[in-house]
Amino acid sequence: MNLIDESFETRKTDNSKKMSMIILVLIAILIIAIIAIGVAIGYMKDNELKLYLNESQNDKVKEMIITEEDGTVYLPIKEIAPYFGYESFDGEYTDKSEITSKCYIQCEDEIANFALNSNKIYKLTTSNDGANYDYFYSSKPVKAMNGVLYASVDAIEEAFNIVFINDVDNKRIYIYTMPYLIKLYEARILDYGYEEISSNFTNKKTILTDILIVNRNQGKNYGVIDVKGNTIIEPKYDNIEYLPNSGDFLVKSNGKVGIISRKREMKVQLLYDDLELIDKELGLYIAKKDDKYGIIDSNGNTKVHIEYDQIGIDNTRFEENDIKNKYLLDNGMIPVKKDELWGAFDKNGNTILGFDYQGFGYTAGSNKNAINLLIIPEYNVMVAHKNEKYTLINTEGKEICNPILDDVYMTISSGNKNYYMDFEGNKGVSVTDFLDSQGIKK
Repeated sequence: MNLIDESFETRKTDNSKKMSMIILVLIAILIIAIIAIGVAIGYMKDNELKLYLNESQNDKVKEMIITEEDGTVYLPIKEIAPYFGYESFDGEYTDKSEITSKCYIQCEDEIANFALNSNKIYKLTTSNDGANYDYFYSSKPVKAMNGVLYASVDAIEEAFNIVFINDVDNKRIYIYTMPYLIKLYEARILDYGYEEISSNFTNKKTILTDILIVNRNQGKNYGVIDVKGNTIIEPKYDNIEYLPNSGDFLVKSNGKVGIISRKREMKVQLLYDDLELIDKELGLYIAKKDDKYGIIDSNGNTKVHIEYDQIGIDNTRFEENDIKNKYLLDNGMIPVKKDELWGAFDKNGNTILGFDYQGFGYTAGSNKNAINLLIIPEYNVMVAHKNEKYTLINTEGKEICNPILDDVYMTISSGNKNYYMDFEGNKGVSVTDFLDSQGIKK
């Protein structure tokens, strides 16, 4: 072989080696790039928001979340309901309609009413016959976006009985429903020496605050523990009921009830046959003793002596009036009965209406269009029965007209409520026109 051929072969070999090296370098760069892209994708995935509902990742719920510039988190009320075990409907629970500016959610034991532009949300425990509405205030009012009602996350938590944890730093949201948490802790309480968690629906709500009402000795001894098994109230009571409005506990022993705080303070001694909350903001309770009723505050101080036959009205008679509190009416009166006659106190226990009335509210008779009436809400005027006739009473306890009315009732037409009265041969006189003429302000 001549020198030219040898030189050519040498260059050819060198070029082949260079080409192989270039290919190897490119492959290495490609592999590094793929790894880098994979790491970047993984990093991005790790840093994108993830939502877990009862431990399972849920992208559908995540997509429903809207976060405002101020950091307020909103969720669509009706759309989120099925994920938390609730049904949802337009309108209001006791005033059913197709009004889309209101809606309510419902589970087997409870409902919650929402209204556009309002941050006052009413709840009713339907599994407790005759229960009053409870209420709470959310940080922001209900708002509409694209025709859908949204509520702030604190309202969603309270209404749906869930725990919502927003781990902003790690971009994780954790949501736990009450039934899931109860099931999670059912096994643990056995290790703490208790037999079961209270099955009362309201009592179950304590799990949302990391405590549990438990019992042992075949349900004869009730107590309260935290989720780590530490004793809050010793298991020595015949029954315990949670008071979610105050966070206190109604305890029962030997047929008497009292109130104990979460700090184990005996706020109300075990002196009463029964206690029932009138209003959480006022902290007032109906106290029953020896078949008589009075009013005490949350520290056991007497506001109205226990000497009355009945406190509060039968609100089931006035369903269309939407009476949410049968003890404290919208006009600020607490109806009280003694010796077959009715009067009323204000929230401070002062008499504002003497015991001169046969009853409060009108029960419709033969007029098939007439509906029972207690309160005319736009004016906070109440119907009262006196001397076999009816009268109208204002918030100060004064009669707006003499007791000469034969009938005073409500009708509903096309969803609108109208109020009429009959007296001295006059039929179907507008109550609202009469109130306007008397200078009664809405």
